Amino acid sequence: MALNDTYGTRLPQQETMVGAGVQLLLLVLLGTAIGMGPVGWLTGLAFGTATWAVLTRALRRARSRSFGPANRVTLGRAILVGGVTALVADSFRSSPPVSLLVGLTAVALILDGVDGKVARRTGTSSALGARFDMEVDAFLILVLSVYVAMSLGPWVLLIGTMRYGFVAAARVFPWLNAPLPPGMARKTVAALQGVVLLVAGAGVLPYGVTVAAVAAALGALVWSFGRDILWLRRHGARPRAAEAARAERLPRTLVGVAPAAPAAEVRPAPAERAAA
Repeated sequence: MALNDTYGTRLPQQETMVGAGVQLLLLVLLGTAIGMGPVGWLTGLAFGTATWAVLTRALRRARSRSFGPANRVTLGRAILVGGVTALVADSFRSSPPVSLLVGLTAVALILDGVDGKVARRTGTSSALGARFDMEVDAFLILVLSVYVAMSLGPWVLLIGTMRYGFVAAARVFPWLNAPLPPGMARKTVAALQGVVLLVAGAGVLPYGVTVAAVAAALGALVWSFGRDILWLRRHGARPRAAEAARAERLPRTLVGVAPAAPAAEVRPAPAERAAA
């Protein structure tokens, strides 16, 4: 039985190895097409290696027996994001072909709406798949914000780093880790970031219009995060405080120690009363 479990968990991990191979192939094609420099190569290889290592570890911990069709779509998106990452890193040396960068990014953004539908239709939705999809989205936005910041200014980096700042803050304030209710507005704002950054990176709009569009996207993102943080503060912090207060009282009863009885009132003896 243990052998079957080990074999079952190795099958999804083998798919991540195939994904790493495809990532390397994409980097070779990009390097051949544009003459990518060492920074682009190293960044692309680092991304591919990190994706393979983290995903393999997550699959091992989840004991997944099947990688699933939705995760295959997300892995394909991750491979495209690896290519975009290599191109953006190489852009510090020389500007990459805009059409190539826009093409890879556009396909990755389009597929973002595919993996979720595939997961629901095939009944293969999982916490691992949702987290994988979210991390790929967040990293693509970060890379695009780096690229656009080179032409519009460092303030654009706020778009890409805001989610990672939220994760860092959750380590200090645990109530930020509470689950949020589903919301279409949050999904719409998140999708808007990728589209606006893609258009800004393509350079198809006048400079002033591009700045206004990116600033509006940033404003919408600040509003979305602010609304969620306020909701978590109201609904996440109070339940946790109540649970902590209950936890302080629970150990006494769990170990069989009854709460201390209130001290009996000490009444003075008749002689003491007389003396008083």
